[in-house]
Amino acid sequence: MAKTRLLKALTRINYSTQKGQYSDMTFPINAVRSQFPSLSTTDEGQRRIYFDNAAGTQVPKQTINRIVDFFHRFNSNTGVFNPTSVEVDALYDDTVKAMADFLGTTDPGEVLIGANMTTLTYQLSRSLAHQLEPGDEIVISRMEHEGNVSPWLQMAEDNDLVVKWLEFDRNSWRAEPALLEPLLTERTRLLALNYASNLTGGVNDVKALTEMAHAAGAIVYVDAVQYASHRLIDVQDLGCDFLACSPYKFYGPHLGVVYGKRERLEALRAYKLRCASNDLPFRFSLGTPAFELIAGLMGTLEYFQWLAAEAGCSGDRRQLFEGAYAAMGGHEDELSEQLLSGLVAMPGLTMQGASTLTYRVATFSFTHDRHPASAIARQLSDAGLYCHWGDNYAFEVAKALDLDPQEGVLRLGLGHYNTADEVAEALVLIEGVLAA
Repeated sequence: MAKTRLLKALTRINYSTQKGQYSDMTFPINAVRSQFPSLSTTDEGQRRIYFDNAAGTQVPKQTINRIVDFFHRFNSNTGVFNPTSVEVDALYDDTVKAMADFLGTTDPGEVLIGANMTTLTYQLSRSLAHQLEPGDEIVISRMEHEGNVSPWLQMAEDNDLVVKWLEFDRNSWRAEPALLEPLLTERTRLLALNYASNLTGGVNDVKALTEMAHAAGAIVYVDAVQYASHRLIDVQDLGCDFLACSPYKFYGPHLGVVYGKRERLEALRAYKLRCASNDLPFRFSLGTPAFELIAGLMGTLEYFQWLAAEAGCSGDRRQLFEGAYAAMGGHEDELSEQLLSGLVAMPGLTMQGASTLTYRVATFSFTHDRHPASAIARQLSDAGLYCHWGDNYAFEVAKALDLDPQEGVLRLGLGHYNTADEVAEALVLIEGVLAA
């Protein structure tokens, strides 16, 4: 019980923390890695070091087993009376309820599941456009992935809206409230904001920025795709109107999930088939859902509960999610400090993001004064270190940082199944490539 209380207390602390916050916890790394079959896969005998987790994570046995079991026993459409259809109906309802607990809402009708975050955002942008008038203003953060930029730019173009850009501070690597304040007017209708950058790793104070936007009469659409991989979301605490995330970035199948306040969703014109339900969350479903992937999502949420139990946490489902993320966050913080301290010490290397763990997640990007990012990535990939290079669809970020439009950055993204030995080996590989 003492550890349970500790875990709950830790999750109330901002995760942009200092070393040692979780020092009294032992992370069950071996048990965790045993749940991910891909971690034991080799390429012609060469081990894999998965440091491309910002692009997509590996999936645990619980996710895989749920998908396989669906095809074995429940491969059916929904809404009729045969036993498998009834089971699918129950699976969908159970998964939406579990995702509601994961996001921190008590209303499952506020949880939309779709093909991916970008598709859902485009869909909702089309609906939101009907609430806007020519000359209305929208504010887009310069920290965004294109999935939270292009839908709004195109909405603005189609509806003659004014677009303003919220810059990010080069010292804090965040979109600071002081930068937002002069952009807000009586015509501001929308703030599009990410929780964490997929290029710099910087974490925004979404709660404070949301309060400012609401005071100006604007709604807030949050891209939490990169944040959900590392920190637990609480939409009720944030107060945002919409929040999008992607299960395949937090150890699940390739789906998109959007939270929307019920009053906001009910006020929107839904683009759907005439025969589709008007009830939430179904009124925003386009076509037959990928039920096998929804089954997989339930498996991912069950994995987090398993991890919480392994870490010594107990309680209801939300408390187990809190415990899992507290354990994951502590382990990732230790790996992040190890990786970051090694990178900043390398000659010629420039971090494109904060050089401390304050207000960031475990995503690290850098450039080098002699080696282009693509060349570094190729050599590291040949050595079995999975990484990413380019602008990573953070087009506005790359432009703001004056990065080479063809090369961008070399990006490393950690996950909770990574180890200190992997970080040490990665640093040796990187140092060797840069020294050549």
